[in-house]
Amino acid sequence: MTAATDSPDPTKSGLMPEQLKALHQGVFMAPNLDLRRADCSGEDFYQANFARANLAGIKLDGAILTNSDLMGAALVGASLVRADLRGADLTGANLQNADLTGAFLNRANLEGADLTGANLTDANLQVARYDRQTLWPEGFNYKRTGAVGPHAQLGGAYLNGANLRGADLAGASFLGAYLSGANLTQANLTGASLSGADLRRVSFVGACLRQARLNNAQMQNADFRAADLTDAEFEHVQNIAGADFSKSQGLSNQRALICSISLQQTSTLGIRSRDEPLAIAWDLW
Repeated sequence: MTAATDSPDPTKSGLMPEQLKALHQGVFMAPNLDLRRADCSGEDFYQANFARANLAGIKLDGAILTNSDLMGAALVGASLVRADLRGADLTGANLQNADLTGAFLNRANLEGADLTGANLTDANLQVARYDRQTLWPEGFNYKRTGAVGPHAQLGGAYLNGANLRGADLAGASFLGAYLSGANLTQANLTGASLSGADLRRVSFVGACLRQARLNNAQMQNADFRAADLTDAEFEHVQNIAGADFSKSQGLSNQRALICSISLQQTSTLGIRSRDEPLAIAWDLW
């Protein structure tokens, strides 16, 4: 008589161990993954791939979804109470009527996500990214949550080293914010207020800073290469030593002002504008 072979027991969520392993390895399983109304509370889905999966009504209370891929996932009516979604990619996800009470959404990408009807009570949205396509619950004051996006109010915020590459930050306020070492490469900062901000070592490479206000800012070693600085304001800049304006555009009107900065605060400034394709190093000492 042949002995019966034991098959692995499914987890509480109904997933088999091999499915959990595949999720953690980033295997795309959406076409075969149906977790609608499943109870996955407290499960560890760190870096799991749920892209475009149907998770409507799923219970993920207290679950670990740090750095997980939830791009385009259907999370309608899902329960994510105190779920850890730090760094998760929720681009284009449908979170209508989801319960995100006390959820940790720090650094999550919410660009294009639909959060209409969602409960965001006590949710942490520090440095979560949104854009013009993100839909929020009616009356929710997302601009003052610490999330970053168009017209965000981030005065005095600590964003040192933040990765905001390509972010849409048009009209955002960074008054007196701490941005040293942040990556704003190719970001849209049209009309943004950066006055009084700490912009030391910030990368603005290829960024659009049209009509941006950088008055009274600290800009030591900031990288403005190929940035669009048309009509940007640079009055009373605190320090610009080591800043790089190579191939920047629209700098002609501001050049005299930049070069009039106190010599006690400024060392060599290299400026290469659209009008001067060759490197020019001006030793202001």
